[in-house]
Amino acid sequence: MVFTDEQRAEIYQAGYTVLPGLVPQELVRRARKAINHSLGEGIDPALLPTMRAQTYCPELRNSPVISDLFNATEGVSLAESLLGGRTFNLPTGGQIALRFPREDDELPPFRPHLDGVPTATNGVTSGTIGSFRALIGVLLSEVPESNSGNFTVLPGSHRSTAAYFREHGTRVFLDGFPPIERPEPVQITGRPGDMIFCHYQVGHGIAPNISPNIRYAIFFRLTHRDHALDKEGRLVDIWRDWPGMRDLTG
Repeated sequence: MVFTDEQRAEIYQAGYTVLPGLVPQELVRRARKAINHSLGEGIDPALLPTMRAQTYCPELRNSPVISDLFNATEGVSLAESLLGGRTFNLPTGGQIALRFPREDDELPPFRPHLDGVPTATNGVTSGTIGSFRALIGVLLSEVPESNSGNFTVLPGSHRSTAAYFREHGTRVFLDGFPPIERPEPVQITGRPGDMIFCHYQVGHGIAPNISPNIRYAIFFRLTHRDHALDKEGRLVDIWRDWPGMRDLTG
């Protein structure tokens, strides 16, 4: 399976595309059941800040019930069509990302970020760049409207952040999301089984959840096998490891 020309153009321009219903419902159901069973065993409140930043249900994150949401789907062949076959290892696990309803209906301002900037809770070593190549999201619950804990993106910001790093140097990555001109955020809606394929360098975040429902999603991160040899260079040469995009990038 490969991306259509329209989907590839969307990835080039906006930095992401949504693949409706790509993940079989049986895999979605199995993962939801395992997560809900884990939640039923209880959560230590002291661990919540780390779980929000890293993963809920950490005992499940490396199990097939989670990794199969990508590894046992057409997501693998799609990724290979853009990133090249055998250039990345299949993920051994994923981030279990839950967003619980707020107690109130306030809508705080959107705060985008790039993954891999060290914080006190995300597990990235201080002073290092925890970048990768592509971010894959799988919805496990209905997200029918805005402000439901939606995965939210700044379309086109992968190109703007690259330009900023070229001008100011890549070590400013460690200062947090760069002060680029920000497009209007897009809150992605969808259904269980939808897959979001996103360039690593797109600014993104989470919308507030004022709905009555928990938002369930899993995120996978794909990395070129030689990524660690030149992490900083890849922040400015954002299509280096995307051979399936060369006809669009020149």
